[in-house]
Amino acid sequence: MQTGTALFIIDMQNDFLLSGRPLCVAGAMQTVPQIKKLLDYARSNDWTVIYVIREHDKNGINADKPRRYLFENGMNGYCVAGTEGAQIIEELHPLENEIIIKKTRNSAFFRTNLDSVLRCLKIKNVVISGTQYPNCIRGTAVDAMSYDYDVIVVTDCCSAKTLEIANANIIDMKNMGIKCITLEELQNS
Repeated sequence: MQTGTALFIIDMQNDFLLSGRPLCVAGAMQTVPQIKKLLDYARSNDWTVIYVIREHDKNGINADKPRRYLFENGMNGYCVAGTEGAQIIEELHPLENEIIIKKTRNSAFFRTNLDSVLRCLKIKNVVISGTQYPNCIRGTAVDAMSYDYDVIVVTDCCSAKTLEIANANIIDMKNMGIKCITLEELQNS
């Protein structure tokens, strides 16, 4: 992999990984050790590391419409700024020099400064990990491709509620021209 590469770690936050949370993704916690290996690989190769996280107001006014109900009728919402649920899981904690992009929708590019940050850093290659396939992984991968970045989705460093959902999204992204490979294949390329 060339220089000019950024690793995205998407939504690896307590509210998506810990059991009992309203948006816990089955299978997400199991990817943490593999994502840690990818993170170590990225750091050892001097890639830019970018954490992409959800962050919502406590009243949910900036949450996407289908999930606003999680902020109503005494519910506490999810990924509320400043809460433990919005924090990146401890095993993948960012270093001081690593970038955090906050988003309120599926794609890391939607209403964020991510594209500007990548262009300022002369990033050409985007490597994607995190959760979950049909929403934030896919939305970010498709938008990155639309912005003309070379995109790799590391398949064993991403999760979905079921294996069938993951596989269907991988097939769709491959058919769009997005490279979908395992960590081992990435390290050997």
